[in-house]
Amino acid sequence: MQSPKKPVIYMLAVTFLVLLAFLIMQPLQLLYFGKEISVIYPKGQIAWEERHLLLFSQGVMLLVVIPVYILTFIFSWRYRADNTKAKYDPELIDHLVAEIIWWGIPLLVVVVLGTVTWFKTYELDPFKPIVSDKKELKIQVVALQWKWLFIYPEEKIATVNFFQFPKETPLHFEITADAPMNSFWIPDLGGQIYAMPGMKTELYLIADASGEFRGSSANISGEGFADMHFIAKASSDEEFQNWIDSIKDSSNTLDFEAYQKLAAPSRNTEVELYTLKDETLLYQVIMKFMAPPKNLKSL
Repeated sequence: MQSPKKPVIYMLAVTFLVLLAFLIMQPLQLLYFGKEISVIYPKGQIAWEERHLLLFSQGVMLLVVIPVYILTFIFSWRYRADNTKAKYDPELIDHLVAEIIWWGIPLLVVVVLGTVTWFKTYELDPFKPIVSDKKELKIQVVALQWKWLFIYPEEKIATVNFFQFPKETPLHFEITADAPMNSFWIPDLGGQIYAMPGMKTELYLIADASGEFRGSSANISGEGFADMHFIAKASSDEEFQNWIDSIKDSSNTLDFEAYQKLAAPSRNTEVELYTLKDETLLYQVIMKFMAPPKNLKSL
């Protein structure tokens, strides 16, 4: 008659092998499929620094996780009920070396992760300008229901759900919302930053190569949240200037009165291009939550 303890041993062995296979397959999957994941293979300097921090943190934590899985199997196998050779030591709970190991190693991991994260958080401060030989490009962003408005105050144009910029040029985003709180995110270029009504947040990003990058909302904001995405296109300086000139010939104009119509909730909004008639539009959007409407025109 088969011992009832045998299935338990087999189950532990199978569990260990499955976990081991998972740990081996994970890096192989990232190498094979990772190029489709923006966070793993980004296209911007800030995103690369954030990726390094992510992988470093994961690697340090695996130094604890992997031994835990291995020791779980070893202890389960060695101290199984039918192993009479295993020595039972009820005083191990006060063992000095054991206490140092299971308290000291996690403490060391937390100190290392905390220290590195502290310095990287300062280095990757979203309000910190990017050092470059090129002049930064200012783009003002307004999160609406359920679309994104991009304003170029110096170029005097505005766009909806699409914006273009020259590669290797620092981008200075000024971000607000005229809708429920939202979050502005371009995974290929860097992390997200919140867009909040009546407030202005800032974000600095840069693209190292030409291409079209998908941007989206990273904060649930209602029924149209899933459709709230846009395209960020990095191009050469010449292509960017030609794009700017083509928009200036557009008959669509945007001032605060036209903006109020644009701000009405809508879903699956098509790309729109405007000639900007009011360079203070972003600040009027912010101030309308603080000042009476009659004062808006005087800003």
